[in-house]
Amino acid sequence: MLSENLLYLRKQKKLTQEQAAEKIGITRQALAGYENGQTVPDVEKCLALARLYDVSLDALVSYEQPDGELPIPPRGRHIFGAVTVGEKGQIVIPKKARDTFGLSAGDTLIVLGDEERGLALVKAEDMIEMFNDVRRAMKEREA
Repeated sequence: MLSENLLYLRKQKKLTQEQAAEKIGITRQALAGYENGQTVPDVEKCLALARLYDVSLDALVSYEQPDGELPIPPRGRHIFGAVTVGEKGQIVIPKKARDTFGLSAGDTLIVLGDEERGLALVKAEDMIEMFNDVRRAMKEREA
């Protein structure tokens, strides 16, 4: 996976092997070895490559593209997989998503929608906090 991800990310960033290698302080030959799976970069080089390509270290090392369709997500963004909408509109949020965002049974989510961009789920407590921040900022501006 690592070698495939390195090759994919470099091409996505439109970098030559020479350019990418120079940015992280290695030779083009070393990067070629990483990309073709002949060698494996040490942890420091993996961190440098993750920063260069703006992905998490975990995604760089272990992300598997399902059927080559979904790209490696940028750092802080996630692809948790597909869910099916039930007859009554219910969905099951994947466990990894629930764990990542600290969602538990009984949490209240707000469903937001943009007809051009799709749906978003936001924890109600986070939305309330955001509204309160906006309200405070407006009061400070008025003062």
